[in-house]
Amino acid sequence: MSSAASDDGSSRLTKGERTRQRIIDVALELFAERGYDGTTMRAIAAEAGVSVGNAYYYFKSKEHLIQGFYEQATLQHAELAPTVLEGKETLAERIEAALLAWLEIAGPYHDFAGQFFRNAADPSSPLSPFSEDSAESRERDIALYREVLEGSKTRVPKDMAEILPEMLWLHQMVVVLYWVYDGSEGQEKSKELARRTAPLAARVVALSRLKILRPLVRQGEELVRDFLITRKPE
Repeated sequence: MSSAASDDGSSRLTKGERTRQRIIDVALELFAERGYDGTTMRAIAAEAGVSVGNAYYYFKSKEHLIQGFYEQATLQHAELAPTVLEGKETLAERIEAALLAWLEIAGPYHDFAGQFFRNAADPSSPLSPFSEDSAESRERDIALYREVLEGSKTRVPKDMAEILPEMLWLHQMVVVLYWVYDGSEGQEKSKELARRTAPLAARVVALSRLKILRPLVRQGEELVRDFLITRKPE
């Protein structure tokens, strides 16, 4: 992730942005070396060459620092989209390309991803991809799937245009969950899952054109929004 940041013109960043980026890069290196639970904000600050107070200025907690990682991942995913989607017209091809691009971005962090997701499983944690803290990154990835849809040959009803990108993002979350626990070489099984489920997801989108199925799609989206994204745990 750090190499991608430098390739993207770090000289254009402000001093504060460079400091924030440095903290994220160092944190990811330490998480890989020591594990998430074994890395403290004090250690991150020391390695990044900033005070502990300065580290907390940019990130309220270690959990919020991981939000910086999420933000980077979704930004890079969005940046890769035009390249990986170019020339692909069928929806299945475009969904597969988007999923494989995410797996490529996340690949270097697989060894300690499970530690993140143990924390993310807590619905009150800012690490949760469904949390309010994750809203900006989540919406960025949903927008990517809107681009996936709009650039395909598949036409969807206007009243489904806002729901379907979110459902495709949920499909990505299923692939992510599998990837976290995938012990195969280079997580090849996760890539195979992406390839094999992309046509199924595309078929579901195509079927949404049938009026008889639209209420089911809406109900599914409402359940996700009510119970995973917007509802606070009691």
